[in-house]
Amino acid sequence: MSSDNIYAMVDPEIFAAVQEQIERDSQVKEDIREALKKIDKEVRSITSTLSRVHIVSPQHVIELTTTADEGFKRLRDSLQGLINIVKDYPYYKYNGIWSRDIQNVTFLVLFQGWLQRSYAPGNAENSLLTIEEAGGVLGIPVNLKTEDKFHLTIEEYLHAVLSLVEELTRLTTNAVTQHDFLRPQMINRFIKDIHSSFQVLNLKNDSLRRKGDGLKYNVKKVEEVNYDLILRNLIPTGADEGGTEKMEDAKGPSEQQE
Repeated sequence: MSSDNIYAMVDPEIFAAVQEQIERDSQVKEDIREALKKIDKEVRSITSTLSRVHIVSPQHVIELTTTADEGFKRLRDSLQGLINIVKDYPYYKYNGIWSRDIQNVTFLVLFQGWLQRSYAPGNAENSLLTIEEAGGVLGIPVNLKTEDKFHLTIEEYLHAVLSLVEELTRLTTNAVTQHDFLRPQMINRFIKDIHSSFQVLNLKNDSLRRKGDGLKYNVKKVEEVNYDLILRNLIPTGADEGGTEKMEDAKGPSEQQE
């Protein structure tokens, strides 16, 4: 304490140090936000590319998804920029700033993976990427328990899965307009599987639980589309339970010609 403040009850240097910490913390947050702007730029670019799946014919979907590969490469670089900023700090000190952005990034990874797997020859049954596969695409670790560093959490992954369901619900209707009658059936099966899987989860996260509760509305919307297709004899009755073999018979004119 300086001689000018010998009668003071509190050392002013205490608050000077606190102010310095506040300023340092503010700078880190600003750096994080700048890094997130770069991530958001790539997210918007990839979203613009993948959203075209709603208007292209089924035979061009795989080609469309590969055009997003360069965007994902840039996205990984941007993620590394964020990681370099926060690597010296406890993960949960700042993760609330970027959690929503990581959910969006993971959704795009899951969406591209779903499209590539479900539109590939053979129609893969397991069209949902695991959390480990999503982390591998992004080049980040997942669900760390013993290390306090940047990673993809289970909650962020599950939020991304629910966002995927919402996007596929929209695709169900748009696929029909492209005479892609196979896809609504696959989406129907996929969303029902996701819905039943979420029923066994004991979710503690309030926002995640509320969003998961809304899955039943997506199931209903997709069921209605498939019901209309059956009524119009565009897909065979029972194709949803009959597996890929029966579903191949339900392909639209554009696919059958190939």
